[in-house]
Amino acid sequence: MTKEKVFKIFVDFDGTITKTDIGEHMFLQFGDADEAKRIVARWMNDEITSMDTWKLLCDTVEDFDEKSFDEFLAGIEIDPTFNKFVEYCDKNNFELIILSDGLDFYINKFLKRENLDHILTYTNLLGFDENDKLIPSFPFTDEECSKCANCKRNHIINHSADDDFTVYIGDGYSDACPVQYCDFIFAKDSLLKFCEVNRISFSPYGNFNDVIKKLDTLKEKKRLKKRHQAELKRREVYLQG
Repeated sequence: MTKEKVFKIFVDFDGTITKTDIGEHMFLQFGDADEAKRIVARWMNDEITSMDTWKLLCDTVEDFDEKSFDEFLAGIEIDPTFNKFVEYCDKNNFELIILSDGLDFYINKFLKRENLDHILTYTNLLGFDENDKLIPSFPFTDEECSKCANCKRNHIINHSADDDFTVYIGDGYSDACPVQYCDFIFAKDSLLKFCEVNRISFSPYGNFNDVIKKLDTLKEKKRLKKRHQAELKRREVYLQG
């Protein structure tokens, strides 16, 4: 009797589940847009950490108005194929986890609006002081893995076993670290370029229908191999622990 394959699906939020990178546009609209662009550029050039980036971005915001923000958020669209993908994962008993280096403040609002707040989600946190100043915090950071404020790599390792097949779906800079620890990668935009440059095997995708088609093929294969480099990277982390 063939053992049933177990897939663990990890998916990015901004620009992957959503059509727009909410975290970026939030500060372009409610903070100092020019300064926000400079801060993000410094982050992408590895001049500052992700935690530094969020703190600096939050410092650009004055007189934050939640009502105006909710109106802004109402204009952000979901990838229209994502709900179908959630149903697909449920039907096939694939565990689906959202991993974001963004902020719970807007992610939770968005997921609740779309009736998707039942999905296990790991994010950075956003609070407010007595003057309504934005205060980010980072419960899932890792000092040895500082590229992300929310260490996606650790979540992947903590939520998968040796026999599981790990899948990552993403589009951007904060996905570059976690894809190195996954067996099957679906990439677009800057993540696709990263995988090409670093010779990491991946499947390009336009939307979640493409992911469903590929996963259907993978789950029907009699012999499915893990990505060797991902196994080695995971083993390095296990040995460090």
